[in-house]
Amino acid sequence: MNITDAFIDYLFDCEARIESKHRKKAKECLLDYLGVVYAGAKENGDLGMDLCGGRCTVFGTTRKTDALTAAFVNAYNAHTVELDDGHRFGAIHLGASIVSAILAAGQEWDCTAEDMLRGIVIGYEAAVRCGFAMQPGHKKHGFHTSGTCGTVGAAVGIAFMLHYNREQLKSTISGAATSAAGLLEIQEDSSQMKPYNLGHAAMSAVMASRVGRMAPTPPDDMLGGARGMLRKLSATFSQEKLLEKTDFLEIERIYVKPYAACRHCHPSMEAAIALRKEYALSPEEIERIEIDTYELAVRGHDHTDIQGVQSAKLSMPFSVATAYITQDGGLDAFSEAKLSDKQILDLTKKVSVTAREEFTELSPGKRVSEVHIFAQGEEYVRRVDYAKGDPENPMTEEEIRNKFLRLMMWAGKEETGNKILAAFESNEMNVEDLFYHI
Repeated sequence: MNITDAFIDYLFDCEARIESKHRKKAKECLLDYLGVVYAGAKENGDLGMDLCGGRCTVFGTTRKTDALTAAFVNAYNAHTVELDDGHRFGAIHLGASIVSAILAAGQEWDCTAEDMLRGIVIGYEAAVRCGFAMQPGHKKHGFHTSGTCGTVGAAVGIAFMLHYNREQLKSTISGAATSAAGLLEIQEDSSQMKPYNLGHAAMSAVMASRVGRMAPTPPDDMLGGARGMLRKLSATFSQEKLLEKTDFLEIERIYVKPYAACRHCHPSMEAAIALRKEYALSPEEIERIEIDTYELAVRGHDHTDIQGVQSAKLSMPFSVATAYITQDGGLDAFSEAKLSDKQILDLTKKVSVTAREEFTELSPGKRVSEVHIFAQGEEYVRRVDYAKGDPENPMTEEEIRNKFLRLMMWAGKEETGNKILAAFESNEMNVEDLFYHI
């Protein structure tokens, strides 16, 4: 049996194993997604697009449009504020692309909430396994996993939401795999276009699912063939990581983000906040801060020349400096005011980031950061193995609800947030409850 067919068997087996705990987790992911997409819409709105009309919601606006455009705009917005969920083994953001695609297609096809939750569970599974199978070579080669594997996961999620048969699913996966795209260069310099890759993934997934519904004959092995996605996009493809059966589903291992920065920065931010609380050193007393971490957290995240909000959120030195000074890592810690705050910028310049071989070998099982602060002849150290939000150090249900409400308040949608939360906390959540957009 070829790899694509084996992967399809694996996904159907996962569907048969879905339990109430997985549906509950999918519901939490959906709530977290709605918070970040409304916050992103506050930043971007409808991206200035000429929306052509349709039945699909553009969250945070009064606009409706076609499913392709809604998927793109919502995914772009959901990734903008850098608070969307992800998975460290796949090195991928999930909800922005997958949930955006599922909600757009689900609204187009009048799907039930139960169908949508099933799509989220299996969509996350497919995306994570593809990413896990190709890492770390995929990222080292310059690919943005959230764009590439996100396309496959989002398309698979739609297919399972719509109850596709095997032939339809294989055609959908083939379309998604050849559409898979996303280069990490898009986040370099002062670029604000990183969310584009997730928007493209969601939009391409909707199109792949439309074509897959007709079940045109696909290639025999679009994933594992000699010129297939998994082999061409990474030199480190592992069939075992793609297909190994476990006693859990990957949605159980996602992280939820408490800080509005790249996830690679979170362990260091957490350590910095703890050191400030414990030793109360003023920023002016600090001579330098040295951060030891794993290799994938260094390149693209060690810059001290901050050229905009997105640059700040990807910078470990700035993220650590603003977290240390503000004792926070939320949206306000990366506001335009903080980007020009002399105290934060001065501390940023004192931070250096180095890959330690020991920590690289532990990754992705642990994303370790060890922060060393040097001040007045003393050294102060704090190590974090699992940042807040990891499955080993999870955010509680209350913390997830509070994050959602804070984001809705920040977006100026407090009343809408209260309505959505009330619907989620009832046992009779209706699909219409997802699409408040006033």
